[in-house]
Amino acid sequence: MSGTGDTGDTGDTGGGNGNDTGSGSGSGNGNGDDGRPAAGAPVWGGGAESLREPADGQLRRTLGFRDLVVYGLLFIAPMAPVGVYGTLDAKSHGAVALVYVVATVAMAFTAFSYAQMVRVAPQAGSVFNYARKGLGEGPGFIAGWMAMLDYLLIPAVAYLFAGIAMEALVPSVDRWVWTSIAVVVTTLLNLWGVRAAARVGMAVLALEIVVLLVFIVAAIVVLAQDGATRGWSTPFTSDRGFSLTAVIGAVSVAVLSYLGFDAIASFAEEVTGGSRKVARAVLFCLVLAGVLFIAQTYLVALLEPVGSARLAADPAAQGTAFYDAVDSAVGTWLHDLVASSKAIGAAFAALAGQAAAGRLLFAMG
Repeated sequence: MSGTGDTGDTGDTGGGNGNDTGSGSGSGNGNGDDGRPAAGAPVWGGGAESLREPADGQLRRTLGFRDLVVYGLLFIAPMAPVGVYGTLDAKSHGAVALVYVVATVAMAFTAFSYAQMVRVAPQAGSVFNYARKGLGEGPGFIAGWMAMLDYLLIPAVAYLFAGIAMEALVPSVDRWVWTSIAVVVTTLLNLWGVRAAARVGMAVLALEIVVLLVFIVAAIVVLAQDGATRGWSTPFTSDRGFSLTAVIGAVSVAVLSYLGFDAIASFAEEVTGGSRKVARAVLFCLVLAGVLFIAQTYLVALLEPVGSARLAADPAAQGTAFYDAVDSAVGTWLHDLVASSKAIGAAFAALAGQAAAGRLLFAMG
């Protein structure tokens, strides 16, 4: 986009003047008497426009579409189904891939809603901002603190999970040491700046994607050589009698794997190019996560050495079902690789949540 602004974004806040293209804002001309942006007026556009010093009370616009997707996928985690695969397989009667198909479609309604709302209210704060503008100050206050609770508890659990996972890989170091290291490193990255954190996050996300691709390739090779332990269609149709009720029950758990893509909307005031880019990132992140979830659960279900009925009868085995399938079909080396990726990914999921919490507090003022 050029530094002169974008007339297409004037409709995003519903109050723009179609002739005021020079301001790039959707609320009047956005300029003070001296021709400079008025305090609080958004600075749209990329290039030199995005490098302008932000006015008081504004955030610097430094993030692009890729950065938004990185933050969203970091918070979600590309291999989020690993921990809940066994539970979903048992609950859905083996139709675990179908569960994620339905969950992706269900979450698409939420993603589409966020994409629409971020165009109307392109400010930091996400659901707090939307509820405040649509329903009033009271509902906005409640929605904001509910979202804050989400952004506080999820990173806390993610840090703890990272510590537990690393202790399992390196038993000589206590989990609280690993947890403390994760907290310090990610906090320092967020203090360093959103752009720097996004770059490091991109490297971590690339590592997670590579590990996922290694799993996919290894699974395909094993399936091509040895065949599947279940019917090829059973991850979509069930291995012990299809039950719509069972699938819907499992979907209620599977949607938790998508937690985090909504945090993208919290960065609306820091993206170059206007709110359309945020809306696209929300939708793209959800679709990509859905494809990754469906692919990995389909493959691991075909490698699973026991049926879903066996998992349902042994709840203790459900938490490690993904790793057990990998161990039996591929080897412990892939188990350790996936576990390491999950440990690092959990810490950086907390980084994304921590950043989103900061933007929410900024918006709540």
